[in-house]
Order: sequence, then C-alpha cells, then structure tokens
Amino acid sequence: MRILPTITTITPGAWREKIKEVQKLKLKEIALFPTCLNQAERKALYQLLKETNIKSIPLVHLRSDMEEGELAYLIKNYQTKVFNTHTWREYSISANWAKYQNLIYIENTHQRLDEEEIKKFAGVCLDFSHLENDRLLHQDIYEHDIKLIQRYPLGCGHISAIKTAPVSDRKSKLGYDSHDFENLSEFDYLKRYPLKYFPELIAVELENSLEDQLKAKEYIIKLLNIKK
Repeated sequence: MRILPTITTITPGAWREKIKEVQKLKLKEIALFPTCLNQAERKALYQLLKETNIKSIPLVHLRSDMEEGELAYLIKNYQTKVFNTHTWREYSISANWAKYQNLIYIENTHQRLDEEEIKKFAGVCLDFSHLENDRLLHQDIYEHDIKLIQRYPLGCGHISAIKTAPVSDRKSKLGYDSHDFENLSEFDYLKRYPLKYFPELIAVELENSLEDQLKAKEYIIKLLNIKK
C-alpha cells in the first residue's frame, strides 16, 4: 500500500504553495488532483511541476475537460498508473477518455455507486471519508456501496478527515467528511474498515500543507499497522 501526499486545488492558488513545498520537502512522488483548475491553470501547473524533482504521479483525479493528450502526457512523463473520476450524474465523463477506460476508477461520492457505470470502467476508487459520512448520515447509500465495493476491483482510494460534528462544505451541504484536518484523531474512523478495502494506491485528499499531509500519512500507517 502506498499512501501519497497530494497536490489538491480546492483552495484558490494554494496549489502553487504546495509545489514550493514539494521542493522544500524533496518529494519525488505525489498524487495530483487538478479538479478545480481550468485548462490554462493546469498548463501552468504542469510547467511548474517540470521544475521540481517529482518523478512519479501514480494517481490523478480527472476533470471533465481534460483531453486524451493530457492523460497521455501524465502517463508518459510521470508514470501515472490510475485515474479516478466522479459519476456522470455529477460531472460529465469525457468521450476522450475511452482509450484509458481500463485505468479509470469511479469514485463513491454522495450518490449511490452505479453498477452499470462501474462495469464500463476499471472498478471503484474508494473514498473512505465519503463512505464513512454515508454510514453516519445515509445508511441506505452506505449499505448499497458496501455491497458493490466487495464485487469490483478497488484500484485506488482517497483519505480525508471525519469531524466529530457535521460541517458545511463548499456546496453548503452538511457532512462529517472534510478536506481539512485539525487533529490526527480525525483519521481514527479508518480502523472501522478492514485492510482488504484499502487499495494499493491511496491519496491523502487534504487541503492541508504537504508537511501536515505527511504527518497524517505517518499517523495512518501506525493506526492501520501497515508495514513500510
């Protein structure tokens, strides 16, 4: 199991600071979530990445306007192994991705996983905080998704925080899942899930600094008793 610090892009402009951190921390491997960047911003991101020591980006979160050439670029230059995307019911799935369907995993979000959709792609990207949030708030979705994730490949995953009380996200929806953590105990919920649910590649999906993400990574490794 590889738990990867991640350049996330929800907070405007914060990704530039994370790239500076990449250099400071001498990181060579990360996950990348360019989901809040338009095409021009992603071009700037890729240019800045070329100036770092990053050699590998095994996991990338897709955005609907990404072209086939962009996926090919990431595979060629950063040995990207898997991609994930949301269901088409939330965001459109580009026809340009057809060539890479066997590398794309459908993420569980706040809607039921669609089995027919999963069958068209490589399997499921298991977001543990979304799953736990559904366990706490939407038992019907939780039970539905738990059954599906046991029947399809889990090719990648995301780990975010679970708060002790519901908070409002950027869409003004209340939930326990959060892309920011304040206390490492916000990852203790992961103990609820068996190790067989944890795929080989997992991104730490947090807006926190990469330094904080690495602290979270070490905590999770000890929590789950993962051998390095």
